[in-house]
Amino acid sequence: MQLAHKFICSVCIANYNGIGVIHECLDSIMRQDCDFQIEIIVHDDASTDDSVEFIRKHFPEIVLIKSTENVGFCVSNNRMVAKAHGKYVLILNNDAILHADALRTFYEHAEMINKPAVLGIRQYNAASGDLIDFGIFLDPFMNGIPNQNFKRMDVAMVMGACLWLPKTLWDEIGGFPEWFHTMHEDMYLCCMARLYGYPVRVIMQSGYKHWVGKSLGGGKAVQNRLSTPLKRRVLSERNRIYVMALCYPNPLFAIIFPLHILLLLLEGIVLAVIKKNKMVLDLIYLSSLRSFWAKHRKLFSKRDEIQKRKCITNIKFFSAFSPMPYKLTMLLKYGLPKLY
Repeated sequence: MQLAHKFICSVCIANYNGIGVIHECLDSIMRQDCDFQIEIIVHDDASTDDSVEFIRKHFPEIVLIKSTENVGFCVSNNRMVAKAHGKYVLILNNDAILHADALRTFYEHAEMINKPAVLGIRQYNAASGDLIDFGIFLDPFMNGIPNQNFKRMDVAMVMGACLWLPKTLWDEIGGFPEWFHTMHEDMYLCCMARLYGYPVRVIMQSGYKHWVGKSLGGGKAVQNRLSTPLKRRVLSERNRIYVMALCYPNPLFAIIFPLHILLLLLEGIVLAVIKKNKMVLDLIYLSSLRSFWAKHRKLFSKRDEIQKRKCITNIKFFSAFSPMPYKLTMLLKYGLPKLY
């Protein structure tokens, strides 16, 4: 017998030093045009600003989890979902602002699909109002490519800034890998869902505004130039290796994964030479490879479990991929990124 849920949706927001954005985020949830019960859970990740005091004063009805140490985005969300009472879970960034019909749109489409699915909605740049994407495709090396084709609803992944799924599916996948800390946990979750035969889909109605890069910096082109913090780049490259090692289907994995490692080393060497800074090679690329090697037994043991459960054909899995390496596209368009 299926258990009744106390709420239709639990909105889970990981917050770290979000005093400048959390008010708009929470206010957008309070203003939702929906006729069902929701709960809001905020995990404060040992903020050093006044976030906790602000939330307690202005949003006392919110379930607030206060961490005594900084544990990262993955642990924060795993803790919140473990306490969630909703049938569905919405993972939401503290710098995201929902359109007024967002929760209703998510719920109606989730019920219409009538099977577990990971869902996203249109993402807009909060600063400019421009459309960013309708979900994400991936290139052969697991770099995210914004989908701007409104006819393509089935995608490789949706951004973790605003990601909806049933709590049962979250539990089946096991949530976010806590050793990712931050970055590409959404890619992992979506790839896992697709491997297990569940849709990953973007809804073309509604949307959310996103202050892209407020948390870790970077994430978008500014004045026709890419720039990214060193920390973001390190986490991005490391965790992309983790996702490939876990989720990339055979037999292409045996070809693409070693090629990816080789190209990463080459990229690091070229950047170090161009920027005349060998620390670029060590801090980003070699550190990512060292982290992979330290966990390679754990990764490949987990990979065996995942691949045995795969319920989707390789053709279907790679239908949400683009053959063109996205890093090359961005390099030709914007030039070398600035690291800071």
